[in-house]
Amino acid sequence: MKIALWQCEGFPADKEANLLALQSTAKATAAAGASLLLCPECWLCGYNIGAAAGVLAETREGPSALRIGAMARQHQLAIAYGYAERDASGQVFNSVQVLGPDGLSLANYRKTHLWGPDERAAYQAGAQLEMPFDLDGFKIGLLICYDVEFPENVRSLALRGADLILVPTALSTEFATVPDILVPARAYENQLYIAYCNHTGIENGMRFLGRSVLAGMDGQPLAKAGISDALLVAQISKPARLAAADANPFLTDRRCELYTPMSSQ
Repeated sequence: MKIALWQCEGFPADKEANLLALQSTAKATAAAGASLLLCPECWLCGYNIGAAAGVLAETREGPSALRIGAMARQHQLAIAYGYAERDASGQVFNSVQVLGPDGLSLANYRKTHLWGPDERAAYQAGAQLEMPFDLDGFKIGLLICYDVEFPENVRSLALRGADLILVPTALSTEFATVPDILVPARAYENQLYIAYCNHTGIENGMRFLGRSVLAGMDGQPLAKAGISDALLVAQISKPARLAAADANPFLTDRRCELYTPMSSQ
């Protein structure tokens, strides 16, 4: 399966402009032969927008989801996008939704580990990890930005059978260690693919790092961006992932009796 990571500057607090940009990107992604497109964290509304996130929040079945679903059907493409989600009670979450090539929702995940006071002021934390969903023979898990920096999150999805984890992010320039070292290490220690898709440019004074990466089971990048807008397209292989897991059996060689007492501390 080919997947695409869309590293982009975006249009803060302008959902219409972001949706128009997605239309041309979805077309380019389909033309490149990819069947899955990953957008950055809070791509739809913008990340560094403060209280405006609550104003721009939508339900997972809202008008933007309907338009993105129509694009997914038009291009026969799954689209994973970050957005501000409002639930039935009015709470707002930093979420990622995946719409399949039929335009219907395959998965929706709410960020469980919020970063810093601004995120905690704008969003509620999600209550759980979600089970991996199925697409083209792959089991695919979801995390958002800071979530991937906790090894327990990635390991939990790996133990649930994930072959690939999608991580939309909004990472600023001082945290290059994350895409350069930490994400490849998570891929290696769990023997799966990790797609880490960042913003670029400056948003209301926040300068994003870029450097989106698709990390393979050997910890090496299958594709990696610089600091500018980019559409990364790369091939992933289920047989290659399974063969790598057989060669490096970290999951099966675990001694859980040694770690369980620590997991709740």
